[in-house]
Amino acid sequence: MSTRMRTRRLRTKAFRTRAVGALASLVLATAALAGCSSGSDSGSASSSSSSGTSGSSAAVDGGQAAAAVLADNKESHAEDSDGEWEESDAVAIELNGDSASVGGGGDGDGASVKGSTVTITAGGTYRISGSLSDGRIVVNAPDEKVKLVLDGVEISNSSGAAIDITEADEAVVILAAGSENSLSDADSYADDAEADAALHSAADLTITGDGKLAVRGNGNDGIASTDGLVIASGTVTVDAADDGIRGKDYLIVEGGKLTVTAGGDGLKADNSEDTDSGYVAVGGGTLKVTAGGDGVDAATDLVVTGGMLALESGGGSGTQPSDDVSTKGLKAGVINVLEGGGVSVDASDDAVHSDGAMHVNGAKVTAASGDDGAHAEGDLTVDKGSLKITSAVEGVEGADISVNGGTVEIRSSDDGINAAGGTGTSGGGGGFGGGGGGGGEDVGDYKLTVTGGTLVIDSEGDGLDSNGTAEITGGTVVVNGPQEGGNGALDVNGDFTISGGTLLAAGSAGMAVAPSTDSEQGWLSATLDSTVPADTTLHVVDSDGKVVATYVTSKSIQNVVHSSSAIKSGEEYKIYSGGTKSGTGTGGLTASGDLGSAEEIATVTAGEAPEGGFGGGRG
Repeated sequence: MSTRMRTRRLRTKAFRTRAVGALASLVLATAALAGCSSGSDSGSASSSSSSGTSGSSAAVDGGQAAAAVLADNKESHAEDSDGEWEESDAVAIELNGDSASVGGGGDGDGASVKGSTVTITAGGTYRISGSLSDGRIVVNAPDEKVKLVLDGVEISNSSGAAIDITEADEAVVILAAGSENSLSDADSYADDAEADAALHSAADLTITGDGKLAVRGNGNDGIASTDGLVIASGTVTVDAADDGIRGKDYLIVEGGKLTVTAGGDGLKADNSEDTDSGYVAVGGGTLKVTAGGDGVDAATDLVVTGGMLALESGGGSGTQPSDDVSTKGLKAGVINVLEGGGVSVDASDDAVHSDGAMHVNGAKVTAASGDDGAHAEGDLTVDKGSLKITSAVEGVEGADISVNGGTVEIRSSDDGINAAGGTGTSGGGGGFGGGGGGGGEDVGDYKLTVTGGTLVIDSEGDGLDSNGTAEITGGTVVVNGPQEGGNGALDVNGDFTISGGTLLAAGSAGMAVAPSTDSEQGWLSATLDSTVPADTTLHVVDSDGKVVATYVTSKSIQNVVHSSSAIKSGEEYKIYSGGTKSGTGTGGLTASGDLGSAEEIATVTAGEAPEGGFGGGRG
């Protein structure tokens, strides 16, 4: 849970970096916030938190697929045969309360008993059953592979770990089919204790099998490996004072059913020194994590390609984020790749966070946050799948945001989607009534691009916001923007161009922004004489009387911006209120509509920003 310094690094297959904590702090202290805000303290803090976009974090390529990221990391030690064992080849170990006995099968010379401690010193398979009221299993088998078959085991140890693998080449814990097993450790550990978890391994560790394992980490972590840790199958329940399940080099979940309750982080890989380590990969299984700290914390990469994850961190989105403890949902130091499976996050701090880049590439993600729904210090790319932010202060934030496919839905109390960071350069531009944009505001090295997919925003701050530039070349964008002045459905400091796709943005009129006049695709911006209430059906009608767009308001609005292939620059369009909608809808924008007895409320010329409005930026 502690903040770690991360340094720039170069890999053979991809250029990847870790954000440097000290640099980020420096940028935060000196940066000027470029975008328009609601004036609230929470909004300002949230916007300025995306610092460090120039330098180390911005170098991470947000378009990397899961396979490429994983290929760049240390390979898993686990093998398909890890869960296989023969009872006739296994050494039988019977636990008897305060003692144990080594019985038939296999070679009993590999295990010895002294008091309530069973020590295994040779490779092989060991079937363990029974209970130890205050004892432990120790594995000290250098360069050997040891399999521990837990078959109805209950071990508690008041002075340390219940199972302590101090030395081995590799250890496999097999949960025998139909068995129920439990491990419990000491209430506290010395600061310099080498073993500080109920199930601790100094070697690569795999947990597999069809049985159940309940682990209570009373003094620190539940399950921990100082090398790699793979959970292949089984039903595993962990309740830990600090971290639930931790693999230093990597933590891989391939299957099984995991329920983790942790005072610290839920799932964790914390090797921040080796460039190919410190990653978490989830490829299958069902995971439920409730953490006082981060739900999942990867020092480098966090990759999800399958499985179902349900995470709550820091008390959930209704809890104010802590200044002392990181309480994010999914947190990556380098890149967060969500490529498959389903993810549900309820986090006090950012629901999905990366110090570098983020790539939504096929997963179905639902997130609620007490701060940002999804936040990347560098690239944030959505290509496939879905990202649904049900509640957040700021919905989606990154230095370079690209929506190329999939579905993004955002509900936020401040900005909806925001291309921003901590630094910027003074930019000129067209300002009032159209032109290049900026209007004297800082234009940073940030960009928001939509080339495909669907982006729907419901915000009380700026809806679609870029402290740099914005570009729409395809897809569908619907913005249900703010009701109060001081923010707008659109807020772009620099050039804002449209060459394709569909845009419907509605909100207050006080800070209305329109696309740049040199956009290839036509657009119109209509500021109404008065606000219209929620559930009002509005139509955009061309000079021939044809309805080219129908939109149903979800809140009171006074400005509407619309762009599609049906809008021709220089032509006149009328806005009507009333009539009916028909067909399926996207964020209030429906397939078609009928005027009926609708009333004309505005007339506009496409390509002209309304009086007091801004084209391509704000003044």
